[in-house]
Amino acid sequence: MATASGVLVIKLGALGDFVQALGPCAAIRRHHRDAWLTLLTTGPFRDFAHASGYFDDIWDFGRPAAANVVGWLRLRRRLRAAGFGRVYDLQTSDRSSFYYRLFWPGPYPEWSGIAKGCSHPHANPDRDHMHTVERQAEQLAVAGIPEVPPTDLSWADADVDHFRLPKRFALLAPGGAAHRPGKRWPAENYGALARALNDRGLTPVLIGAKAEADVMAAVKAVSPAALDLSGQTNLFDLAALGRRAAAAIGNDTGPMHLLASVGCRVVVLYSGDSDPALCGQRGPAVAILRREPLAGLAVSEVLGALGL
Repeated sequence: MATASGVLVIKLGALGDFVQALGPCAAIRRHHRDAWLTLLTTGPFRDFAHASGYFDDIWDFGRPAAANVVGWLRLRRRLRAAGFGRVYDLQTSDRSSFYYRLFWPGPYPEWSGIAKGCSHPHANPDRDHMHTVERQAEQLAVAGIPEVPPTDLSWADADVDHFRLPKRFALLAPGGAAHRPGKRWPAENYGALARALNDRGLTPVLIGAKAEADVMAAVKAVSPAALDLSGQTNLFDLAALGRRAAAAIGNDTGPMHLLASVGCRVVVLYSGDSDPALCGQRGPAVAILRREPLAGLAVSEVLGALGL
């Protein structure tokens, strides 16, 4: 049942999780069509969330540091003053579940999530063994929202002419979380892949964070023809590039979720450090290759998954 009272959605990150939560956000917006819908998130997703059109207000201070007493008091004050009738915790972490306690001594809003004592708990004991998409859909069903669409990023686009890209190009995402090196296919393998793509008439275009400059340099050392856009793209740029690219190949990173969701043909490389059954990219043209260790995956296998 739709309601006119205030509704809060909690989704802090990271990028891949945020992208996969946009289908549930669309479902919540449709269900609460007359409500004032607020998103509690973090700075990197503010503009992207605003452009979606799902939210009336966006709070980007959703993750105060443990020692930031002022930040915690601000968050508690804002939560209690807003008069939310219902909260959808799509983060479902220990941190976001603790936010339920910030409403003490009450009144407490209706709460969809895993916080102890909440009104609409997602209590499936197998929830941690479900893919994010199915887990969130089941959570919303428990809360009275039976239909959740896939992520729709038709609203996310940008003018990327300033990158001066050739007509045919493929995106490569060779980076990833620095603290999880096991999730990275070796940079020299990406270099060999880039060279092979270039030989087939596809200019390799490197995407990633500015902090991954060393990885990009290692790829370009093997394939100087690769174009390096690392540190130059925002989320809207990535969506636009994904729509224009012939394909994208990358490690299990957030940008690959975004690219898959805009319909780009993607090949995602997994090691044993993450499980695609739980967090795999979703989209109309997704291929997943998994190997442990990931360094054992041959360039020829990746090219084969691309049909090249």
